[in-house]
Amino acid sequence: MIDVRALAESEFRSAHDLFRRALLLPPCKDDAWENTRGRYELGRVLGAFDGGELAGTAMATTNELAVPGGQVAAGAVTGVGVRADRTRRGVLRGLMRAQLDDAAKRGEPVAMLHASEAAIYERFGYGLASRHRKVELERARVVFRDDAPRGGQVRVLDWEAAISLLPEIYRRCVVDRPGTIGRNEAWWSGMRQYLGDGCLVAVHADEDGADDGFAVYEPKPGDGGTTVDVHDLKGADATAVAQLWRFLLGIDLVDRVVGHVRPLDEPLEWWLTDRRRCAVTEVADDLWVRLVDVLAALRARSYGAAEPVVVEVRDAFLPDNEGGYRIGPDGVERSTAEPQLSLDVSTLAVLYLGDQLPSTLVAAGRIEMRDPAAVAAADRLFATLETPWCGTGF
Repeated sequence: MIDVRALAESEFRSAHDLFRRALLLPPCKDDAWENTRGRYELGRVLGAFDGGELAGTAMATTNELAVPGGQVAAGAVTGVGVRADRTRRGVLRGLMRAQLDDAAKRGEPVAMLHASEAAIYERFGYGLASRHRKVELERARVVFRDDAPRGGQVRVLDWEAAISLLPEIYRRCVVDRPGTIGRNEAWWSGMRQYLGDGCLVAVHADEDGADDGFAVYEPKPGDGGTTVDVHDLKGADATAVAQLWRFLLGIDLVDRVVGHVRPLDEPLEWWLTDRRRCAVTEVADDLWVRLVDVLAALRARSYGAAEPVVVEVRDAFLPDNEGGYRIGPDGVERSTAEPQLSLDVSTLAVLYLGDQLPSTLVAAGRIEMRDPAAVAAADRLFATLETPWCGTGF
């Protein structure tokens, strides 16, 4: 019998060490724990006990998620791990159910996570809601076009000088892009610990002197030359982003610049005289989303101009969500009308932020089409102007 309960603060470190062991990492050292413990929220750290022993753990932090046209309260799920000798006994299932039940009680219509393995979370109703890419550029072969955005100034700061500026710049940069989430003080402290002391920060200021973008980057000398890893780059507009890239690609003694976890629609290659010099070397999962309360989650976002569509949602893990929903530009309501499209809640999550269109998932067999005319209308309803992107690990 698996018993799941919220852990006391005195049990947090044991849970953290179990999580690390599940990732094949050693227990954290004392100084690392001091920088990590602030992420743990009392009441949101769960432990699963088997025979009185801690067999698994999962935690969530309180956050918000930007959705098309608005914001929604969301639990950011992380620290999920099961002991290697307790797998396949229902430990993870018990943790997921308790966590989603807790999110519902807290009034969070959405849960979200970054998945270490893609096959795990769909069975609990999560779906891949955004993706990111990795880009690599040889500095000596990159030339910016004359018509690429330009303006403002870039200055370089060490971490101590930058940390007081970055949270506010970040808030300015991610006001309404679907997929972006909040970053609290504990997140920024954890980022410093994760990246180490080799990172520098470039801050962009606009023509009026207001800071509106930043890049956290790390020079890494090696036998094949020096690489600059760009870990985090955000800008309030195209000018800030382009100017930061122009700065990074202009640093002397650098051979290669690698941008990690970049948005799919970032126009970096279109700012170059030869777009092939921006090599996309990876497209990977970004944010996974679970609609805990389907009606509230659907109502939190806006929709394009189209005829309403009645969608049937299946949700075996949280059956209260099952049923029909009439989705239109004027809002969302429960519906008993004949459904035009039918899909699982994990597939609905793929549509939620706009990463994929319904027609794509109809073609993939993930959506059952009962009224062919509804597909084009659903595409217009769920389409977004901006590709969703989280770009924040947790």
